[in-house]
Amino acid sequence: MAEKEESQNPTPPPPVTETEQPPSTATAVKEPAVTSQTEEQPPAAPAVENRSLAAMMEKEASAPEKTKEDVVVAADSVEKVDEKEKQPPPVQPEEPKIPQTLISFKEESNVIADLSDSERKALQELKQLVQEALNNRHFTSPKEEEKEKQPPPSSDAPKTDGPSSESDKSTEIKPPQEQQAPAEVAPPPPQPPAEEEVSIWGVPLLKDDRTDVILLKFLRARDFKVRDAFVMIKNTIQWRKDFGIEALLNEDLGDDLEKVVFMHGFDRDGHPVCYNVYGEFQNKQLYAKTFSDEEKRMKFLRWRIQFLERSIRKLNFRPGGVSTIFQVNDLKNSPGPGKRELRIATKQALQLLQDNYPEFVAKQVFINVPWWYLAFHTMISPFMTQRTKSKFVFAGPSKSTETLFKYISPEHVPIQYGGLSVDYCDCNPEFTIDDPATEITVKPATKQNVEIIIYEKCTVVWEIRVVGWEVSYGAEFVPEAKDKYTIIIQKPTKLSPTDEPVVCQRFKVDELGKILLTVDNPTSKKKKLLYRFKVEPF
Repeated sequence: MAEKEESQNPTPPPPVTETEQPPSTATAVKEPAVTSQTEEQPPAAPAVENRSLAAMMEKEASAPEKTKEDVVVAADSVEKVDEKEKQPPPVQPEEPKIPQTLISFKEESNVIADLSDSERKALQELKQLVQEALNNRHFTSPKEEEKEKQPPPSSDAPKTDGPSSESDKSTEIKPPQEQQAPAEVAPPPPQPPAEEEVSIWGVPLLKDDRTDVILLKFLRARDFKVRDAFVMIKNTIQWRKDFGIEALLNEDLGDDLEKVVFMHGFDRDGHPVCYNVYGEFQNKQLYAKTFSDEEKRMKFLRWRIQFLERSIRKLNFRPGGVSTIFQVNDLKNSPGPGKRELRIATKQALQLLQDNYPEFVAKQVFINVPWWYLAFHTMISPFMTQRTKSKFVFAGPSKSTETLFKYISPEHVPIQYGGLSVDYCDCNPEFTIDDPATEITVKPATKQNVEIIIYEKCTVVWEIRVVGWEVSYGAEFVPEAKDKYTIIIQKPTKLSPTDEPVVCQRFKVDELGKILLTVDNPTSKKKKLLYRFKVEPF
């Protein structure tokens, strides 16, 4: 028993891996941790396959010692493998196939044809376990089962009352009815229609190909160990019932935190982008209202889960679709590690997310990162797998905008983070995220000209921005006819970081020519110039 308990201690690393909640769009990654874990996968599959689901779940409930042995077999601890389970060794040749598909999280496909043989096999095994669980109603909690078992006796009761009250009229007819009743109840065929129906994130399990994408999330979160993935699914389904997820979706929890967490635009690969602005909690009133006691922290947790659930429902769970979210974490003015209440709430949220929302983060980008956070990350980094760490990107204040532009085009980046996108609720902008912008790097001590050629009478509208400004900007119209004069639209003006971040102008043109935008960078730093324009014919 001591050895078996020790073998279970290694299980904490999976939760840490789970913090991969940042499912990544990352670059190629070596998978030392995954390689060892993938060696664990093939043994787990046959060990689970050779047993019925009912037997397996009985062992989980009544014989914890045996479940430990199963976990040990799934973990491929050769020293503790029982003689009855010596099947793993023959399957070991398949081990190298999984790491090949885990070279980069971005390369992991949800299309069945793109999976390796071992991954397809694991998926099929998991689907069989889920189907058997649905058939036997194993996802139903004991309390629900008791409620479902109670109606039959109550329905029989009125039948016994009926004959006693109507004995005057038909004592001859009712005896046969009582004989027919057991005949109707006896046949099990009614059970198929009563097959358990379970949905996760709005997707009914085993009804269409979206189930493959969902099951692959759980498999990847558990390194394709079928048994562990199934247990995770079962626990997630139970947690969703206990937490009341379906009712939570329609619950009104207020809008106090709408500036703390919000969705805005998409990254260059089509993932929706979620911004987490921790600096908002510098507001003492908001902080106290959110974290001061356990009740408020629980409300915050419910609000955060509700926000995530609503966002997930908008994802595309079809194979090949976008089923992950790009996370941006703004740590500017973020409360430090000394805030005990925030630490407690964050720990609670992370635990629920890693246990019940596997593989939903495409990338985790941290911007405006202070020194203390880098120190904290350095401390916990050794406990993360290489695959998890590949999803994290850190940028200090001076590199935040540049870092965001690597993954998100400027027209999708909010103005407060150096982009051109505005909140459509605040104003009626000339441009939207559907209007692409052009990026130009202005070298130190140089001028950059942007020409907009005019081919017809029209009104030209343009937006221009230099991140951080500290440059001079001017605009003029140069007619095509040589005997016409240049029209000054805006005199060269020096703009500082405190000026309006984006300049939007329009000019009515009734002759051919060009509009010339000039940016003069007198500094010793490179500057990022963004602009876009559109033509409105008369």
